Amino acid sequence: MAPKSKEKPKTSTSQPPPAIEDLFSSIQKHITGSNDHQSEFQQVVKVADQVLSIVPSDEDAIRCKVVALIKDDQIDVALSVINSFQKLQIDLGFEKAYCLYRQNKLEEALVCLKGREGDPEAFLLEAQILYRLGKPDACLDLYQKVSKAELEELDVNNLEVNIVAGLISAGKASGVQKTLENLKTKPTSSYDLAYNTACSLIENNNYADAEQLLLTARRIGQETLTDDLSEEDIEIELAPIAVQLAYVQQFLGKTEESISSYLDIIKRNLDDEPTLAVAVNNLVALKGSKDISDGLRKFDRLKEKDSQNFQLSQALDAKLSQKNKEAIYANRVLLLLHANKMDQARELCAALPGMFPESVIPALLQAAVLVRENKTAKAEELLAQCAEKFPEKSKLVLLARAQIAASASHLHVAAESLSKIPDIQHLPATVATIVSLKERAGDSDGAAAVLDSAIKWWSNSMTESNKLSVLMPQAAAFKLRHGQEEEASRLYEEIVKNHSSTDALVGLVTTLARVNVDKAETYEKQLRPLPRLNAVDVDNLEKTSGAKPNEGAAASSSQEEVKKEKAKRKRKRKPKYPKGFDPANPGPPPDPERWLPRRERSSYRPKRKDKRAAQIRGSQGAVTKDKQEAAPPTSKSNQAASSKANAAASSSSRASKKKSRR
Repeated sequence: MAPKSKEKPKTSTSQPPPAIEDLFSSIQKHITGSNDHQSEFQQVVKVADQVLSIVPSDEDAIRCKVVALIKDDQIDVALSVINSFQKLQIDLGFEKAYCLYRQNKLEEALVCLKGREGDPEAFLLEAQILYRLGKPDACLDLYQKVSKAELEELDVNNLEVNIVAGLISAGKASGVQKTLENLKTKPTSSYDLAYNTACSLIENNNYADAEQLLLTARRIGQETLTDDLSEEDIEIELAPIAVQLAYVQQFLGKTEESISSYLDIIKRNLDDEPTLAVAVNNLVALKGSKDISDGLRKFDRLKEKDSQNFQLSQALDAKLSQKNKEAIYANRVLLLLHANKMDQARELCAALPGMFPESVIPALLQAAVLVRENKTAKAEELLAQCAEKFPEKSKLVLLARAQIAASASHLHVAAESLSKIPDIQHLPATVATIVSLKERAGDSDGAAAVLDSAIKWWSNSMTESNKLSVLMPQAAAFKLRHGQEEEASRLYEEIVKNHSSTDALVGLVTTLARVNVDKAETYEKQLRPLPRLNAVDVDNLEKTSGAKPNEGAAASSSQEEVKKEKAKRKRKRKPKYPKGFDPANPGPPPDPERWLPRRERSSYRPKRKDKRAAQIRGSQGAVTKDKQEAAPPTSKSNQAASSKANAAASSSSRASKKKSRR
């Protein structure tokens, strides 16, 4: 066995580590030449690790590594690196807050930003977090607290876009135009700003101008992004504008164009999940209950793949706003109700209050499920509790409760619900509904109290559109109908004094005639005399019993007139005869059974078969000797008879042969 060769001792080839300055120069080179390429960010991380291998506590190297990881979308790795260097007391609060923001841990991100009021970047991040948390008012307050000097340090375009978005979310879309004027910025300065401004026009129901501004935003985006992005990336970037255009077309009555746009966006399957989710939701809402199974399948594309229940994917949950997510879940529940999948609808409704604790939509959906299950009393109780919990949002809840109660003939509950809505309880339509409900429930006193309360409220109000002229006549008619003549006359008299209404004057005279005749005559003099009644003596006319018409004569005359009219209407027309028919000599009458088949006529007699005919046997065409001798050779009739006999013989011979073969 050959001896093992000894390994040669390795020569020392270790080189001294590169200088720190060279490593940072390399980092700077990769950063400046990155242009957002992931490979360059990965190189920055490698070089930063080399620096940290030499100087483990180098703050600049740690910061460069964390920022490169964030740029490379490695949020989890970046957060773990930040946590590993906490002992070094390096200020990475902003970077940590941004990582938590990207992980949708918004409350924790806000905690990390405390004490960084003077940092403009931290200010922008905090405002964005407040916006994502559904607190647009706090977001706008934060923008207003910032000084002009700090605003100049920020990205002006992004700031304007964010301010407009915050105004829309806070329900202050009407103030967008004034805000842009204060910032001395035009809506068309960028496609983002044009898009957000168009959204503010949509909130103000100005759909025509919104459509034009969205088309302008798309054109600006195509022009500005052509140099930097590919066609596919441009399409992804401008996809929200396409969805919003379809939404505007939907409200402008262009339903077919809107559906086509939504379907086109869904079929492209763009790498923009939030836009795709909004398109799916809007399409399902537009179709309604027309294609339920297709709508449920489209919603299934948005849920988490591993989840058995319906739950939005993590990407959509992090990027969609609370309003959009709530709309998707609500439409999903409505589709399940239309599909009669009560178990799934009940299960999803049970999870919604935890997802949207500050919203009343989950309670409304739960009430809808209870109504479908014929549990109306529970639905009313649930909505009553929700109205007490959210008094500032109780209008929609109380309206739903009133509708459910009225459908279930719970009239007192319906009237009570409408009476608790301060915004509309004194409007004429609401008052009329409450009065009708109480009147049907037998509570006429309560109905009269509602009318009195509404009249008192409008009498004390200082609004321009006062509704007393509408309410008081109806209240007077109601009281008159329920035997309260004095109250009715008082109301009519007040209407006549304040509004000088002829109808009210007629009602006043009619009502006072039952209570105070002298006063009625006084007001009767204010009525205009009817024309052509000056020569009529009313006193003599009242004393007479009136003219009695001759009913019999009138009846007979009317009958004669009717007969004359009928006689005039009838016209004799000459009958149309067939061609060549002589009506003077019609001939024998046609057979009434001519349209029936021959066998169904009464004159039909079927032919009898002669069973006594002699059977002819022999070969085909054979004739018996007796018949052959008896037949005279010159008779044509006999020849025909013989031919018939031959044919019968041949057929019988064939039949006999077939039988023998069987």
